[in-house]
Amino acid sequence: QVQLVESGGGLVQAGGSLRLSCAASARTFSRYSMAWFRQAPGKEREFVASITWSGGSTYYSDSLKGRFTISRDNTKNTVYLQMNSLKPEDTAVYYCAADQKPLASWYRYVAQYDYWGQGTQVTVSS
Repeated sequence: QVQLVESGGGLVQAGGSLRLSCAASARTFSRYSMAWFRQAPGKEREFVASITWSGGSTYYSDSLKGRFTISRDNTKNTVYLQMNSLKPEDTAVYYCAADQKPLASWYRYVAQYDYWGQGTQVTVSS
């Protein structure tokens, strides 16, 4: 069992940046594949980025690649999402997700992750 707590969301102007954090309670955090998803009002939850146990490999939604960066610090049990050049269409609730399976081709699917945080709101104004 692992608990995930996101933080760092807020209101930002278009073109600005935010860094989201997700703190995990797991004693074996380094053995969890981690990911970020987001959900805008009236839309399905969508994949943003994921990262392997060691942080050596990362995967991104094609539409976000180059603006968002996922990283992790296994000494702090925390995964991060750096978001740059934010656009109004990035407005959503951002969720942190975790699973004990080694990251593989399933990385972008919501149903593959066993653990979820409560989400943090990101609002980008135009």
